[in-house]
Amino acid sequence: MAVDQLPGQVREFASYLNGLLSRLDQGAGWCAVFWQRDPDGMQACLDGREVPPWDVVEAVLQDLAAEYGTAVAAQQAERVRPLHAAALAAHDARPGGRDALGDRLDVMLREQRYAAERLAELGRRLPSAATHEQAEAIRLDLAWAHDDHERATARCAELRYRMAESDRLPSAGAASGPAPHTAAADPAHETAARYDTPAGYDTPAGYDARAGYDTPAGYGVAGSAAGAPVDTYEAEAAAQAAEAPASRPAPDEDPPAPAPAVVPKQRKRRRGSARFAGMAEEEDAASLAVPPAAEPVAPAPAPTGRRTPRGARFAGAATEKAERSEPRREPLDTAARRETVETVERLVRLRGEGRSGEAHALLVELAYWPAARIPLLAAELQRAGLTADWTTLLWEAASLPADRLVAAADALVAVGRTADGEQILRQGVARPATEIGQAVLGLVEEGRRREVGALLDAYVRVRTPEEAARSVAPAPETLVPLVLEAARTVSEERHWDLVHALRVAGFTA
Repeated sequence: MAVDQLPGQVREFASYLNGLLSRLDQGAGWCAVFWQRDPDGMQACLDGREVPPWDVVEAVLQDLAAEYGTAVAAQQAERVRPLHAAALAAHDARPGGRDALGDRLDVMLREQRYAAERLAELGRRLPSAATHEQAEAIRLDLAWAHDDHERATARCAELRYRMAESDRLPSAGAASGPAPHTAAADPAHETAARYDTPAGYDTPAGYDARAGYDTPAGYGVAGSAAGAPVDTYEAEAAAQAAEAPASRPAPDEDPPAPAPAVVPKQRKRRRGSARFAGMAEEEDAASLAVPPAAEPVAPAPAPTGRRTPRGARFAGAATEKAERSEPRREPLDTAARRETVETVERLVRLRGEGRSGEAHALLVELAYWPAARIPLLAAELQRAGLTADWTTLLWEAASLPADRLVAAADALVAVGRTADGEQILRQGVARPATEIGQAVLGLVEEGRRREVGALLDAYVRVRTPEEAARSVAPAPETLVPLVLEAARTVSEERHWDLVHALRVAGFTA
């Protein structure tokens, strides 16, 4: 289609996108990633033949924030949102637009299933890793496979919304303009800000994620927090406190993000967000094969009947409310904050110089920092555009001893990063059953009931009843009541499944 034949809204957005990219270095940041992975798709967007998904636009805005500052990016974000929404509406209103959306959704669903199958495969391989290096490589692949699944899930949601709008207003697509894709309405905007590695427009999940990880260009500013003005630890905590428990590490409150204030509303109309759901969309995603030990999709629906605003998921058993208070945030002194900022700056330099091995070694070291620094590390990493490194850091922290694992989760929950706290616990209980049992015994001997509850809560949610039954072997008289108590707080069905598994294993329930 010639430029003069394009709908006016599409032509206006394409012109804006060309102008925006002309201000950026095409060989760095996310621009370089897009040109490398899908040059044809990128050119089609610049020509107006396609309108990019919102996550692509947002990533470009993060490049802008890195180069010109967050104020400039925030100003451009306000301008581009209505332009992008109007362009999508006009593009979908063209003859054959509705059918094209259906075809693209089919592609996305296949990519979503592929990513879920990849997660399942890696989840099965992780327990059988023969060496620490193999386990770490699988964990890294798991992190990227999760990103792929998350990205595909969000794009499926965006396409479904566009199809619904097309069905609702078949003859007024262009006239609907910005309205259909405001942040309050579009489910894709809930998760678009959380893509660590946006891929080609039609194939978001079928690439070698580790190649992107090792490429310095892949570490441009990304994620909705990359350009956020996090001047203080308190500012980050305030921003994260408004985020739903089912959201990605990147906060939604920063200026460049397309939907800074509506995630709670979105959470109300869906059972979960794309971070822990994808299963909540329709029957298409419900059949995905997601590994219970490594993928945070499956556990999400279960806590809806018992989660409270005060973080009861991390509170342990259902009794003794005095022990179930929300985790408190430990104060940080100026020296600790300065050291954190300097360490992240060092990591940025390592990534920029392509020294990925040293960067990964530094991340391993950071995982063993005091728990109180973990939330600040998250804020600084995402502010620097190293969202993928934050994902890696979460995987590294999941291998911490049980007490430090729970402490790290508590620290994240205390500043509103509930999703990260839940994720680190789920990943952390992907250990041999007897090791979990011994870890719980150690916490019991120290009188740390709340930590025991938090660890077992995550364990019985993501492990099978048979595995949970094996975990009581080190001390059945102590562990059986604790494991049953944790299972009962999940559901009656889980409780009775565990009772049966314990009896089969020869333990008195």
